[in-house]
Amino acid sequence: MYINDIHILTYLVVGIVGIIIGQFIDWCNKRLPEYKSVFSKEIFSEYFKHFKPNYLLMVSNCVMYIVLLYQLGMSLEFFKYAFLIPMLLSVFCIDLKLQIIPNRLNLTIFETGLIFTFLKVISDTSMGLSTFTDSLLGMVVGGGIFLFITLIGGLIAGKEAMGFGDVKLMGAIGLFFGWIPIIIISVVAFLLAAVISIGILIVRRRKLNEYIPFGPFIVASSFLVVFVPFDLLLTIVLKIFTLGMY
Repeated sequence: MYINDIHILTYLVVGIVGIIIGQFIDWCNKRLPEYKSVFSKEIFSEYFKHFKPNYLLMVSNCVMYIVLLYQLGMSLEFFKYAFLIPMLLSVFCIDLKLQIIPNRLNLTIFETGLIFTFLKVISDTSMGLSTFTDSLLGMVVGGGIFLFITLIGGLIAGKEAMGFGDVKLMGAIGLFFGWIPIIIISVVAFLLAAVISIGILIVRRRKLNEYIPFGPFIVASSFLVVFVPFDLLLTIVLKIFTLGMY
């Protein structure tokens, strides 16, 4: 049986891999904030000794892997995002809980982005230069937008508008998406942050100067760019900013 020209057993295997990696994310979330290696024998002596399945991460990663396979097939793009998704989930969990994005995690995203950029250049020599340029611009634009906001916020408010971890994250994922999608990610992230932050302030009566981590909004908007058709997402953003006149 085939679904979108892909055998159903392939979906099954990818789903199982997604579940395993989803649980591995839980281990990474415990180790990375402590600056400890995730590839350690301690995973057997400590983690599995008191093993508790993290169903939310397992199911989330599994579902996203299956949808990714349906959309992209077994392509280079599939593997690129299959590496990125678990790291973004880790960013979401760690930043939401501890309000930090570990440097090792940002660096791994950056390194992986570089690898897939060069793989794409090699696999498509006719578009190699434009591919490399687009990824490089994505890194510069993504990191540049947030660095500018951070510096300006510091000058105006006397404190960081957002952490430098967010700046590094945007630069790293810019390699994956390119410069136009990274602008959309930035815009959508700020829209989500504005709406949700206002909701939190109303419901929980939090203070205006209380810090709300921005990493989860970057992750959520990145997932939207991965899974929602880009033209549709762009149209929605334009309609919001033009008050439906677009």
